[in-house]
Amino acid sequence: MKLELSVDEYLPLREVVFKTLRQAIIRGEFQPGERLMEETIAKNLGVSRTPVREAIRMLELEGLVVMIPRRGAEVARITVKDLKDALEVRMALEALSVKLACERIDDEGKRRLMDACVKFREAINSKLVPAIVECDEKFHDVIFQSTNNKRLITITQNLREQVYRYRFEYVKDFSYHDNLIREHDQITRAVLMRDSETAVQVMESHIYNQEQIVIKNIGSYE
Repeated sequence: MKLELSVDEYLPLREVVFKTLRQAIIRGEFQPGERLMEETIAKNLGVSRTPVREAIRMLELEGLVVMIPRRGAEVARITVKDLKDALEVRMALEALSVKLACERIDDEGKRRLMDACVKFREAINSKLVPAIVECDEKFHDVIFQSTNNKRLITITQNLREQVYRYRFEYVKDFSYHDNLIREHDQITRAVLMRDSETAVQVMESHIYNQEQIVIKNIGSYE
């Protein structure tokens, strides 16, 4: 794997390495259970082992890395409990957000939602997982922004990184892509029609279906 260090002159090197490794983990570039070899990573990034070691400790505090006796650091495995905890919160926030979006979305928000829906379909057709994840995130972001509730938007943004790993997992399952398109289309229509009951129902089903896909795929890591 070729890691690229995003140099930021305002951050300590350990922070830059931490952010680089963090993104690689949540994007699935490191697989659950994969060992993180300090020397290899340091050589790849062109840094010494010290900032890599410090970054790995920070990742351990976030729960993205675990230390295994006689093995060292490895990427934390995705567990059903962690998944359910994260998506339980996400479902509640998404349901509230889409309900408020139905009530508060303006004409500009409607245009952005329709555009995000079209771009998501295009990303699905491209079969490029990173592009699909990005467009999926942007689609839901339009809904969050349409609530016009700054506190809710902040909370959903804070949760984003925690569910990012799961997003990659269900998007990698190409057999579910047609369902993703259909659900996004249904959510868009419901919001445009200000049909909050249907919007909430489809959104909850949308998140639940994703949970089931990831639970099915978790078995390959165990």
